[in-house]
Amino acid sequence: MNDMKKSIFRPAAMICCALLTTSLSAQAQVSAADSVMQHAKGNRLSVGGYGEVAFSRNFYSDNIYRYTKAAQYKDDPSHGRFDIPHAVVYLGYDFGKGWTMGTEIEFEHTGTGSSVEQEFEEAGEWEQEVEKGGEVELEQFWIQKSFSRALNVRAGHIIVPVGLNNAHHEPLHFFTVYRPEGENTILPSTWHDTGLSIWGRLGKFKYEAEIVAGLDAFQFSRDNWVKKGAGSAFEYKVANKYGFAARLDHYAIPGLRIGVSGFYGRSMHNTYPHDLEGTNANGEKKAYDGVKGTVAIGSVDFTFDRFNWIVRGQADYGYVGDATTINTIKRTRAKVSNSPYSSMPVGKNAVSIGVEAGYNVFSQWAKTRLDNQKLYLFGRYEYYDSYIPASDQQEYEFTKKNRIAVGINYYPVPQIAVKAEYSKRFLNTQYNNEPSINIGIAYEGFFL
Repeated sequence: MNDMKKSIFRPAAMICCALLTTSLSAQAQVSAADSVMQHAKGNRLSVGGYGEVAFSRNFYSDNIYRYTKAAQYKDDPSHGRFDIPHAVVYLGYDFGKGWTMGTEIEFEHTGTGSSVEQEFEEAGEWEQEVEKGGEVELEQFWIQKSFSRALNVRAGHIIVPVGLNNAHHEPLHFFTVYRPEGENTILPSTWHDTGLSIWGRLGKFKYEAEIVAGLDAFQFSRDNWVKKGAGSAFEYKVANKYGFAARLDHYAIPGLRIGVSGFYGRSMHNTYPHDLEGTNANGEKKAYDGVKGTVAIGSVDFTFDRFNWIVRGQADYGYVGDATTINTIKRTRAKVSNSPYSSMPVGKNAVSIGVEAGYNVFSQWAKTRLDNQKLYLFGRYEYYDSYIPASDQQEYEFTKKNRIAVGINYYPVPQIAVKAEYSKRFLNTQYNNEPSINIGIAYEGFFL
């Protein structure tokens, strides 16, 4: 492994240069936890960040009934969007003697406060939504003690590195303008929660094990599976139940990283008020006392960066226990006035599979090689389904999507990428396919 991979938050005498001005080969080998708050040699303070600006033109209807009445909206006009998906500031400090602090403050979609959304499960009703903290999120805030390269303990608000997208979520770690669609649909992204992490490197392996607050079953949905379950409608995160996450990466050969990750925890009785568990006044168990809502997620992913090729891939599969019962309770809770809970059903399972490959055509010209410019021509394919029902649940065929994307990534300097792509979602034949064009520019780097 190169020095960048070995240098996260060691004692000051061992801190190596970790500015993100290295090649994409080095970047692709570094996890999200490693690429945050690394130090230039001799500096106690680290300042960095990343950001994205995107433009999209979608050549399909944006009407909420485009799936239930597909023929009626087949010829609707295209629609366009400007967006700043993420603008992030990293701050870190080395206190010495192995003690470090890291923060990541994220601004999503340009602003803070409330937003208006059209609720699909409420027949298109317009609702004003105020998320916890608006759209400014403290995505990381932790204190770490490093005992050695093999053992580090981190406590606070941390990244849950389940899946390729969460472990490598910065914009120079994927070719598409927006984060890979499959994982970004079914899993929290970026998945961050408060808890305790133990991680380290042993030879060619890197490991991480975490205990965090559990997911909230009442935030699950048909269109996004457990994605919103890591959030909170309150000023605090309910943690009646806990979740356990783990990740293991193997740097098998130069340029190749193979990773496996997973999550396990209970999602029922992990909300407010905590009134569905336990016994009633007569000492009898409440009706939903034994409902666990067990969530189990498994993922495998890889990155290959060598010979002017970058290839990435992942496969995720998840399970929610007691899905039918959860949906019954959700419908009741959602009827309460101003309830923060969704009435949309959640499926028993969800899946996401994706692979992308890009070749640096500028590697063939000496001038662009010497100038450290890169131009990747890439293609991506993915299949995902956010709602795989149990046998007694209703089916929704439009949740099954195949998607292709082809485009370019141009790097005038290693820290900046100009992206452009044509993509198309392929749905079952009774629905209309969804083509689009996306253009964006992104940066990622450390300034101090």
